[in-house]
Amino acid sequence: MIVVAGEALIDLVPQGTGALAALRPALGGGPYNTAVALGRLGSPTAFCSRVSSDAFGQALLDGLSASGVDVSPVQRGTEPTTLAVATVGADGSAAYSFYVDGTADRLFEAPSALPSGTRAVSFGTCSLVLEPGASAYEEMMRRASAQGLFTALDPNIRPGLIPDADAYRARFKSWLPSVSLLKLSAEDAEWLGGTPGEWLAAGPDAVVITRGGDGLTAFTADGEYTVPGERVEVVDTIGAGDTVNAALLHGLAVRDALSTRSLAELGHAGWTELLAFAARAAAITCSRAGAEPPYARELEG
Repeated sequence: MIVVAGEALIDLVPQGTGALAALRPALGGGPYNTAVALGRLGSPTAFCSRVSSDAFGQALLDGLSASGVDVSPVQRGTEPTTLAVATVGADGSAAYSFYVDGTADRLFEAPSALPSGTRAVSFGTCSLVLEPGASAYEEMMRRASAQGLFTALDPNIRPGLIPDADAYRARFKSWLPSVSLLKLSAEDAEWLGGTPGEWLAAGPDAVVITRGGDGLTAFTADGEYTVPGERVEVVDTIGAGDTVNAALLHGLAVRDALSTRSLAELGHAGWTELLAFAARAAAITCSRAGAEPPYARELEG
């Protein structure tokens, strides 16, 4: 079982150009997308969050269940669902503005226990920024690591939500001893201001950096491994990084490599195969509108 912890929200995606273009609501949130992608790939997955009891919240839970994700760890609240207004550039890249004050997911409380059979826990995005929930997710991360579970982190930086950049960077560094796999985009890496070598020395067993269509690189104590991106006609990039998260975790799970020792044994062949799988999965997501990660059957062969 892989547990994904973090926010679920509604993306409002413009259906045309201009500030007053019609907005289409879509299920989203980095952790949410990761959980959906894992479920579609066939990994036993559970989602741990706090979701509104409003209509958007119910739609989010229905979307998880439709992808085979266990929603029993989800907490509910009467507060509204977080909204993210997307702006899609000419190259398909997406930027967001958020409506987060008083929303349900900010009041998440760390659970006393994880689902039976949990092997890995994944964290990231807004949930590690917005208090008081951020401290609860941080507590959950440290506890999972202390219990010997595999932990994955995608900071997925949203600068508009971070009031004190230096404080966040320091907090990010404090998480690294509790992280097994750090995945981040090249843009996130530049914003954080560190290097893969520095991050590896602080705790993670592997660091994976994504560069959009230019591919992915994994950095480990034994070396670095790079694969090119899959060429595809990009509709938008919404959910692409989350799909990479899921593909990496799924690939490690099927290889029984969700541990420090097993990661070290992957070697060149194992890492390049895993990264290529993640690149293919992300390319499919980019080829269609919104966060629509692929099903396992779409990646066969």
